[in-house]
Amino acid sequence: MTSGWAFIALYVAVLIGAAIPLGRFIARVLEGERTVLHPVLGWLERALYRVSGVDPEAPMGWAAYAKTLLALGVVSVAIVFAVLLLQGSLPLNPDQLPGVEWTSALNTAVSFVTNTNWQGYAGETTMSHFSQMVALGVQNFVSAAVGIAVMAALARGLRQRQADDLGNAWADIVRGTVYVLLPLSLVLAVALVANGVPQTFSPTVEARLLQPTQDADGAEVTAQRIPLGPVASQVAIKQLGTNGGGFYNTNSAHPLENPNGVSNALQCLAILLIPAALCVTFGELVRDRRQGGALLTAMALLFVLFLVPTVVSEQAGSPALAAAGLTGQGNWEGKEARFGIEASALWATATTAASNGSVNAMHDSLTPLGGFFPLVLMQLGEVVFGGVGSGLYGMIVFAVVAVFVAGLMVGRTPEYLGKKVEAFDMKMASIAVLVPSALALVGLAVAIFAGQARPSMSNPGAHGFSQLLYNYSSMAANNGSAFAGFSANVPFHNLSGAVIMGIARYGVIVAILALAGSLACKKVTPPGAGTLPTHTPLFVGLLCAVVLTIGALTFVPALALGPLAEHFQPVAAEVAR
Repeated sequence: MTSGWAFIALYVAVLIGAAIPLGRFIARVLEGERTVLHPVLGWLERALYRVSGVDPEAPMGWAAYAKTLLALGVVSVAIVFAVLLLQGSLPLNPDQLPGVEWTSALNTAVSFVTNTNWQGYAGETTMSHFSQMVALGVQNFVSAAVGIAVMAALARGLRQRQADDLGNAWADIVRGTVYVLLPLSLVLAVALVANGVPQTFSPTVEARLLQPTQDADGAEVTAQRIPLGPVASQVAIKQLGTNGGGFYNTNSAHPLENPNGVSNALQCLAILLIPAALCVTFGELVRDRRQGGALLTAMALLFVLFLVPTVVSEQAGSPALAAAGLTGQGNWEGKEARFGIEASALWATATTAASNGSVNAMHDSLTPLGGFFPLVLMQLGEVVFGGVGSGLYGMIVFAVVAVFVAGLMVGRTPEYLGKKVEAFDMKMASIAVLVPSALALVGLAVAIFAGQARPSMSNPGAHGFSQLLYNYSSMAANNGSAFAGFSANVPFHNLSGAVIMGIARYGVIVAILALAGSLACKKVTPPGAGTLPTHTPLFVGLLCAVVLTIGALTFVPALALGPLAEHFQPVAAEVAR
């Protein structure tokens, strides 16, 4: 137990320590400055501009920037959808897997393009090597780069002085991919291969069992099929890009995706590395490092606030075991003995704080409170580090809301980084904050009233409701993790999920870019006696309070019917008895 807490403390320290230099490097990349990687990768950036006919210096207003990203999203969905449907006729399919059922293919296409990576299928028995690399793998890079680009556009909007220029979307996507995501993925993939993660084009192999066994139907089983493929490269970008989609059905709980403690630590660090670094990047882009430091501090405080009770809940074990007098062992159900309780709880917190969604333990087997805190992290809008780029621009929106609230309290027009926050800005901020929450709750309600909820639940009562709530919260938050006992690969959930994931991603992006465009056209107001400094501990506390309050007001009724009710059920039963 002590060693588990020591690992968590070391993890947080290494994360913050690595985020600072990486964040400054990313800022130089986005500003088009020369870095140590330009002599090695500069040719690739220039080649991409020549082939695509893009002028990286051409300025874009917010509308042009938004149209570019929307067009890229539509084309990407169409390509991925087509590849998955035609998979059986495409190369690099050594196991001769057929095309994917169309509702699942559409859901998967939207999922990977929106950086959600929700998976209602088993990857090793559904996707060919070609689909994994060309369809899903490419989107792991592109969707993460889009998040970085939108964050950069918002930072430029705050920095600009009466000029509608948010940069160039194509240049931001290319630079984020070539100089940030590709090099980091290469390094991590090599490290994972060194620790035993496969990287091959080989088909599934069979291993003879030392002792025959029986399957669920009583038939004798003498061999085990072991799917192989380009696993390490997919795992690297799935973690660094906060994508989370697993090559295998059990994701990073699978021994071939995550063989040992070293690979587990590297992957868990990769989940939050770029989101944390982008806080530093933001401070560099707006020419005030204190602003990035304040956002990073708020994220770190909220992360620890949710991490500690999650770990404690899993260490304490389930209420049912406690009621039976079995205490002191912790909750080992659904966890890998390779990693233990503390590392599993840390991962569960990190993957839901970020819009990652990968798992190294089954969240459906968490204690009621152990599942409650990761669920709430998603429902806050995944702004506690959040996805690559998306977490930071989400937290900046909450900062805008916080200064608006502060302005109301003192009777002064609110300002953020010298820009007055007016009616249009608050409308866009409200859309960005409330759209994902509304989508989660509306999706939940429609599934229940349409009779599509109960058939997919593996558990009745409060836990089954938690499965459904987690399912739609995950899709609306562009996370992708699930309470694995929920059977989501049916037409209703596939189609409703595709709609929810698409609107949650691009509806928010358009609102963010509109906000950036509005702020860019405003003049900078010098700070006065009534200006609220946005880099102080006071503002950090206010920002955390705003994030928690909005999340609580939105989801507490639903949470009371799910994980909270499940937690108190054994206590109520004991009192009644």
